[in-house]
Amino acid sequence: MDGLVLDTETTYFAAWQQAAKAIGYTLSEPFCLSLSGLHYKEIELKLMTLFESDFDLQAFNHLSGIFWREHVNAHGIKIKHGFTQLLKFIVQQQIPYCLATNSRAINAYECLELAGIKDVFSTIITRDDVQQGKPEPDIFLKAAEMLQAPISQCLVLEDSHAGIVAASRAGAFSVFIPPIFPVDPLTVELCNLKINNLACLLELTKP
Repeated sequence: MDGLVLDTETTYFAAWQQAAKAIGYTLSEPFCLSLSGLHYKEIELKLMTLFESDFDLQAFNHLSGIFWREHVNAHGIKIKHGFTQLLKFIVQQQIPYCLATNSRAINAYECLELAGIKDVFSTIITRDDVQQGKPEPDIFLKAAEMLQAPISQCLVLEDSHAGIVAASRAGAFSVFIPPIFPVDPLTVELCNLKINNLACLLELTKP
């Protein structure tokens, strides 16, 4: 969801940077990008490792929530380029599909509603539905189970290294759509296909 269907990651990064600045720290853009696709517990661990024990995680989380809500209430959440057209094709072809996200259910549903697409996905798997989040394969294995399809026949679209690792471990065919360039060569090595955006994937379906 984050960074692939919805342009939420830029809103998170902005809120995190504002919150860090408010309590006397600086978060670089590369560090924020390294958090892409991770569960919030892993993000907290990376923050504590970066800033060590004197970092006020509770204040950071509280302020991040305030700054994020201010931003999305003012600007909404944008849908990523190519998503609407790709979804139309998937529905026309009667291909089973779902949303599989590392976000908690409450956050996922709120973001989808803010973007105006809360009813697009009839099947949604979140971090709350599995024991372990990405980069473990649980979310994608659960998605395949819900779609009643062998994981080897599932196509996973991902924009993060953690997501590609999870798809690879699950045994799915993975398509990597990087949010920025240059990309991590390890992610490219792991994925089955790399493309620039969702619209490019739709182009590949044409004879």
